[in-house]
Parts: sequence; C-alpha cells; structure tokens
Amino acid sequence: MIPFPLILSSPSGGGKTTLARMLLQRRGDVGYSISCTTRAPRNGEQDGRDYHFLSRDEFAARRARGEFAESAEVHGNHYGTLKSEIERVFGTGRHVVMDIDIQGARQFVATYPESVLVFLLPPSAETLLGRLTGRQTESPEAVLRRLTGARDELAAVGSYQYVVVNDDLERAFTQVASIVDAETVRHRRVPLLEVRVRQLVDGLDREITRYRRAT
Repeated sequence: MIPFPLILSSPSGGGKTTLARMLLQRRGDVGYSISCTTRAPRNGEQDGRDYHFLSRDEFAARRARGEFAESAEVHGNHYGTLKSEIERVFGTGRHVVMDIDIQGARQFVATYPESVLVFLLPPSAETLLGRLTGRQTESPEAVLRRLTGARDELAAVGSYQYVVVNDDLERAFTQVASIVDAETVRHRRVPLLEVRVRQLVDGLDREITRYRRAT
C-alpha cells in the first residue's frame, strides 16, 4: 500500500473534525499529523501530543525555511502542518488524515498533489445556518465572519474529488471510509503493479508457447 493524504473540508460545523477523529479511532491504516500553533496550550494539552507549541519567531523561521505543507493565521494565532509530520506518518505505512479549510487544502495539494480531497456538505441550509449562528456568546461581527467564510468555502466544492452529505454521521463515516478503501487500490497506488502484471503476462506467454508447440 502506498499511503496518501486524506483532506476533509467543510463549512464551520460541517463535521470534518468529528469524522477525522472517527477515522483515527476505527481504522488502523490512518494516522494523525500533529499540527503547530503559536497559541498558548489550553488546560490538559501537551506539547508534541496535541500540538507543537511554537513561539511566533520559531513559527516564522520554519515557514521561511519551507517546512510547512500549509499554514494560516486564525484569530491572531498561526497554525501549520509540518512536512516532517506528514512523512513521519507515511513512514509508518499509514494514510494521513487532515481536517483543514479550503485555503489550507490548496496549499497542501501544491506540496502533495496525490492528496484525496473530500468535501463534507451539511444536509440543508437550515442545518448549516443553525450550526453557524447557534453560539449565543458570539458577537454579530463574529457570526458575520463565519457566515461569509462558509459561503466562500461552499464556492470551492467543485475543486474536491468527492462530496459527502453529512446528514447522518455513521453513514457519512461509512462513505468516507469507502473512499479511503477505493483510493488505496487505485492503479497508481498499487505497489510494483507493472512488475506484477509483467510477471503474470510472462507466465502466460510461456504457457501459451508450450501449448502451441504441442499442437
């Protein structure tokens, strides 16, 4: 098996993080890439387990050296995925699952063009609006940012290879898992495919020659 990155994107509240966690819990062929951030650790978070917590200067230096497959600024803090983390997971023979927004996905695919992109759609506009506006503690400005961000993300759905409607979590998980299974056996990801086919053809040719000589 040749591992690949699996990118899950959706509007805010679309379920990408939940489905990524389900894949990690239920599949042994999927691994987690530990992201970097400049925000402070929250209660219970550990460096190297939940995130790699970096200073702003260290983050900027790593980005300048081209160490990130993707990076972004979110609410004043920087987040990024190290190429070394992706290679670490690949080194264990597992696929890498990423739950990132469309901007991060575009950056990531530029570095890893073999990525498999899955867009998760909410089942209805009412459901999406409920998820986006349901936080009563947010200011109107924050809600407006979430609404406009979701609209921009939906406009990018055509650039994704697969679309899963997340109207039922278990069904959505089954569909995403099926995508992983199908992509695992895609022509270009079967190890030594040409060699194996050549060996089979050579074996058939020898047998065909033997039968022709006997007739």
